[in-house]
Amino acid sequence: MALLLHTKCPRPSITLPIHFNNSTQIRRFCVLNCRTLDGPDSRKLVAEVKEKLEKDYSSLPVGKYGRDDEDMILWFLKDREFSVNDAVTRLVKAIKWREDFGVSELTEDSVESVAETGKSYVHDFLDVNGRPVLVVVASKHFPAMHDPVEDQKLCVVSIEKALSKLSAGQDQILGIIDLRGFSTENADIKFLTFLVRFCSVETVREEYFTEETMPPNFRDTLEE
Repeated sequence: MALLLHTKCPRPSITLPIHFNNSTQIRRFCVLNCRTLDGPDSRKLVAEVKEKLEKDYSSLPVGKYGRDDEDMILWFLKDREFSVNDAVTRLVKAIKWREDFGVSELTEDSVESVAETGKSYVHDFLDVNGRPVLVVVASKHFPAMHDPVEDQKLCVVSIEKALSKLSAGQDQILGIIDLRGFSTENADIKFLTFLVRFCSVETVREEYFTEETMPPNFRDTLEE
């Protein structure tokens, strides 16, 4: 069984397929870093997005994860089914979020105190498929004892570190959520809202479906 989630770090709207294994109480998820599509058509669309961002959002930063980052532009184009306008909208949100959150200023030293709990770390070795591995130990997370902002920063730093270990041609990282020993003391809905996007019915209709492809229960709400 798989559950699709969206995370704000390091790139908003990255899809996280989470695979359940009830017998071991361990959850696995993969963060996709789509950099594999190529060809003249994709390069033309990337150039179009870059031009639009430069024209309409010149104040946004440039460089890695900036408005001229072709890898990130291509990722959002693919995520938005190659709609230039939709990709631009999402890119602007993503770049602004990274800037507001101060992602570029975060380091492993800056989250050392919360990282020392061992609740999250990037494994030293790749998995058998050559993917970097991010491990989350849920039983070591105590929201009542830790600053939620520091937990968010650790999350961002961990995913950034895992993504930095991607080899050429690899487009996934593997995340393992270890739920052994998990109790109500470890439950953290507030942190979940940082990782998962909760949105209104209107947002679901406007951003994820056309009128023809909308799920019936959302279409019924529209007709009311």
